[in-house]
Amino acid sequence: MKKVLLFLAQGFEEYEAAVFTDVLGWSRVVGDVPVEVVTAGLRPEIQCTWSLIVKPQAQLKDLDLAEFDALAIPGGFQRAGFYEDAYHEDFLEAVRHFDKTGKPIAAICVGAMPVGKSGVLTGRNATTYHLVNARRRKQLAEFGAVVLDQHVVVDRNIITSTGPATGLEVALILLEMLTTRENVEKVQEAMAIIDPKPL
Repeated sequence: MKKVLLFLAQGFEEYEAAVFTDVLGWSRVVGDVPVEVVTAGLRPEIQCTWSLIVKPQAQLKDLDLAEFDALAIPGGFQRAGFYEDAYHEDFLEAVRHFDKTGKPIAAICVGAMPVGKSGVLTGRNATTYHLVNARRRKQLAEFGAVVLDQHVVVDRNIITSTGPATGLEVALILLEMLTTRENVEKVQEAMAIIDPKPL
């Protein structure tokens, strides 16, 4: 059994979280390796970007990070309060923990921003949201990352991507890092996922 911490910041995008819960959930049902997903946040109740209200299973402060095999980070909107939680020092310290222990960190869209702010992307390849004058990419570079103009970037244990459309690919890459390519193929078949064409 593998265990993934899915961090839900205030203002996260629902779809970007759902790709992790679905892909990893299907691995529990049809895969060779079951993957448990635990949602956690800094608040007992979170309002998402598009106004859905969710209650995470746990508070980050109450978890033993050593029990987890990977960290998943959906992005979100600034106007919805995403960076209030994403840039909180308690979460940045969690990001540092996962990187220090070499465990996978999967970030969709601006989920890469707290990874950059934590300092673990210094000198490493990454990407993030590409529109709005590439403002987020400039900020990621200011955090020390080598920003690539690619839809998905994998640098050792860290996966980053440009936007919601890349979410499914990021979740599948994370599943492969945690299990095997054969396991991913079983999940793709069960979910009727056709191998995506190169973006």
